[in-house]
Order: sequence, then structure tokens, then C-alpha cells
Amino acid sequence: MNKEWSLDILYKGFDDAKYKKDKEELTSLTNELKAFGETLQFSSFREEDLVKAVEYLERYHILSYMLISYTVLKQSTNTSDSEITNQVNAIEKQVSEASKALAAIKKYIARAENLEEIFRKYPKLKGYEFIISEIKEEAKHLLSDDVEDVISKLNISAGSAWNSMQSFLTSTLEVEYKGEIITLPEIRNLAHDKDPVVRKEAYEAELKSMEKIKDAVSFSLNNIKTQVNTISDLRGYESPLELTLQQSRMKKETLDALLQAIKEYLPAFRRYLKHKAKVLGHSNGLPWYDLFAPMGESSRKFTIEEARDYLIKHFSSFSQDIADMMQEAFDKEWIDFYPRKGKVGGAFCENIPFVKQSRILTNFTGNFGDVVTLAHELGHAYHGMMIEDHLPLNTDYSMPVAETASTFNEAVVMESAIEEADEKEKLALIEDQLQNVTQIIVDIYSRYLFESAVFEKSKEGFLFADQLNEIMLQAQKESYGDGLDPNYLHPYMWIVKSHYYSENLSFYNFPYAFGGLFAKGLYEKYKAEGEAFLPKYRALLKATTVMTVEDVAKQAEIDLEDPEFWRISLRSYEEMIDTFIKLT
Repeated sequence: MNKEWSLDILYKGFDDAKYKKDKEELTSLTNELKAFGETLQFSSFREEDLVKAVEYLERYHILSYMLISYTVLKQSTNTSDSEITNQVNAIEKQVSEASKALAAIKKYIARAENLEEIFRKYPKLKGYEFIISEIKEEAKHLLSDDVEDVISKLNISAGSAWNSMQSFLTSTLEVEYKGEIITLPEIRNLAHDKDPVVRKEAYEAELKSMEKIKDAVSFSLNNIKTQVNTISDLRGYESPLELTLQQSRMKKETLDALLQAIKEYLPAFRRYLKHKAKVLGHSNGLPWYDLFAPMGESSRKFTIEEARDYLIKHFSSFSQDIADMMQEAFDKEWIDFYPRKGKVGGAFCENIPFVKQSRILTNFTGNFGDVVTLAHELGHAYHGMMIEDHLPLNTDYSMPVAETASTFNEAVVMESAIEEADEKEKLALIEDQLQNVTQIIVDIYSRYLFESAVFEKSKEGFLFADQLNEIMLQAQKESYGDGLDPNYLHPYMWIVKSHYYSENLSFYNFPYAFGGLFAKGLYEKYKAEGEAFLPKYRALLKATTVMTVEDVAKQAEIDLEDPEFWRISLRSYEEMIDTFIKLT
């Protein structure tokens, strides 16, 4: 089995004739878009032009998506390759050339009235009813065509460039550890080591290494957030959060209900952290370097082949279609497994619906947590499989529901593992799950607080690295409370989390809490309903690209604006905390 992914289904390289042809076609299509945009008569509306506009958007979306996916995926595994960087920049520049025409076309689509009559005459457009309504809403915030064009072009050397710099600096950072030079993902993986001395020394080495890049990365964060603030204001949004909620297809009332429930249950998670600290011999709360300290006696290590067999075995009893997809992912080189210099840290999944596949990046070390990460990312791939037959423009789901299938997968694999475990291993598995849940609830809340504060404070002036450290520490104290030792927090978490560095996607934090709790609620329904739930689950995932999150939830009789739904999921985690305390 190949340990690195293959992107050949997209292109076989930058010298591939198909890659060159598609780049040329993108240029040609961009020119067609420009010419079409100039012919649109805004003084009158023609249904024929609406049909043409949608057809142009379909062609452009597929072609640009393929080229962007290929170049960005290549860059994620080799950020220091100058040729790849040049190709990424070239594609970004090509895409920016179409921004003015795309803005004009969307404005024209937004003028469509009597939609029901149009849908009757043009049945294909009926399939785009939801996205057309979104375009009509977004059009209220579009600027003039020329300004949209300038924003897109300048972004290449602004927000996008600052994003690339953070990715480059963190992926190539050399960390000195015990006389050797290792990568940032490698040093962060040592947080899971059995040896408490290793965990603490790795934590100290990580913080020390941040000194080398903190100032440069602070410029990335400041300039990205300033850009987002500026553009949000120009577009007439009250805040970047309002823009994010619109992008998320989510009401503020839903976010408020989620955060209300989380704040109510923070004491339960602090109780878990304090108890873990006590068991590990700490008296002042849990130090950051022991957040991921393993407990119990689950010392099993997995090869990639063992991880594959383990996942397929457990998911076969859940749903054969997802087990088959997992087999294909391993067999057909969808996954890039191991950490290496130049490769970005963490893990992600990129759906590529137009080739009916996905690509998954992990930094696999063989721990059970890495197997859970694979299950998580393969959940994203399964979500991609559920939406791959949609119309081309109906293949994007919003941030909150993006984590639904992935976190649902985690629930499946963890519950199966706990059921099979003996008493000693059960403790290890429950504690491992509590580690993960604490991250998507407590740490995510701290990230939400941090990003909110940075958006506000960056309006007043530049935030130097030390100021960003203070904001991060304050957010961690507010979220973790007395669960953590205040002398051993992580002031540089703003450097290592890439989610802060997207100029197009702010607040990529609360969707993890949303996804975790939403998936937990869905999993409880599955346990109650058995196989009868699976068709609903698949239908729900498919609906994520053509409904608001509130309407998606209604497919399973869930009211997201009611804090009680979120409390039910959190209550189940509190019960898990009680079990952990009893076991220890």
C-alpha cells in the first residue's frame, strides 16, 4: 500500500497535457465570462440569460475547482517547493481575473423574479432554487464590479499571501529537541507520549521554537484579520461574525443556543481536568503539557494496514457502503499518511465530487488517536460521497455541518472500541475520548473567544506577538478556568492553528463544537432506531448543500435554536466524565 496519496486522477503533474489544457481553458472561459457579463442588460431581464449564466457558473466552478484542488493539495505536502508555490499563485491569479465577471453574473441572477414560473419553464434551474436564493441574499452585500475585481486581485498579494506565509513557516519550522532537529508536527505529537518527562520537554521545546517565527506570523494574523474587518465593513456586515453566519447558513440564535449550553457545562469539563491532574500528581490544575497524557493501559500501536482493517471491521457492522468507501480510500491512494518536512501539520479531507473521490492528509504515528483521526477524515469523505451526485453548484456544505459525518464516525469507532475493551483498556479509551471532546468543546470555546477579541482589538491597532499571547492566555483562562494550571498554558496556540489564517473563512472554531454535539445527538438517534435511521442519515448529509443548518436538523426532528438539544448531548459527555472519575 502506498503511504502517500496519488493526485493522478486530477493531473499527473504540471507537465501533464491535461493540466496545461485546463489552464488554457480556464483563461479562455474567463474571457467568455467577461464578454458574457458585458452583454447582460440590467435594465431588462431575460430568462435565456439566466440559463446561460448558470451554465457558465457550472463550467467555471468545475474547472477552477479541479485546478485549485490539485495545486493546493500538492502544496500541502511540500510547502517549500518553489515550483508548486508558483503554480498555486498562477492559478489564484487566473481565478482572480474572473471575479469582476462573476460578480456581475451573480448580480444579474439576483434580479430574477417570478422564480416559480421560471422553474416550471426550465426544470434544471429548479435544482438550484436554494443557491439562487443565496445569490439573491449575497448580492445585497456585493460592491461594484470594479471594486470586486480589485479585491480579488489584491488578495493574491494580501490575505492569501499572509496565509501561505503562516503555512510555510509552521511547516518548515525546525524544532531543536534532545540534540536533534525535528518538525513542528513531530514535536506536537510527543504530547501523547507515555513518558511525562518527554511530554514536558516537548512542550518546552515547542514554545521555544515559536520564538523564531512569532513576529513574522503575527504579521500574517494581523493583516488577515484587518483585511476581513475592512471588507466586511465595506460590504455592510455588522461584523465578520455576521458574514460567517451567512456563509454558514446558520442563524445567530442557533450559535447563541450552542454557546449557552457549552458555558453551562464548562464546570463538568473542568472537573474532569482537575481530576486528571490529581491522578497525574498535580495540585494546581492540569498543566498544558499533560492535556493529552495517555491514561490506562492501552498501549497498542497500529500499522497503517492494521488501522485499515480495524476501521473496515467496525464500520462494516454499521453500514457496508462506508466500509466499502474506506477500502477504496486505502486501496486507491486517497491518503497521505506520515509527517515529513515541508508537509503541513494536522489532518484534513478534501472532497473532489467531480471525480467522485476525496483526498485525506494525516500525520500518522500509530497511536489509537491516529486511527480515530482517520475515521474522522474518512467521515468527511463519506459526506463527500453523499453529495457527489448533486448538480455542480450544489456541492458545497457550510462549516457547521461540515463536521457532522466526521464526528459521527468518531462516535461509531469509539463506542465499538470501548465495548470490546477490558477494564484497563476501557479507561484509556474513555480518557482518550474525553481528551478529544474537551478539545472540541473547551478549547474550541477558547479559540472562539480569542478570534472574537482579535477582530475587535485589531481595529484599534497592530497586535504584536506578546499582545496576541496575552489575548490567547486570557481566552484559555476563561474557557478552561481552574481546570488548567495557570503557570503552564499555551500562549502560542494562535501560531499553530491554521484556521485563524483564512481570509475567506473566519471563525472556523465553533463549527467543531456544533459538529461534535450535533453528531452526538444523531448517534443517539441511531442507537435508538437502528438501521431504520441510516436512510435518514444519508438524506440529511445530502441535504447539507441545499438547506440551512436549521432545516437540515429538522430532517431528524431537531430544533437547533433550543439550548436543550445541545444540553442533551453535553449531558452524555458529563456522564462519561463521571465514569472516568469512578474508574480512576
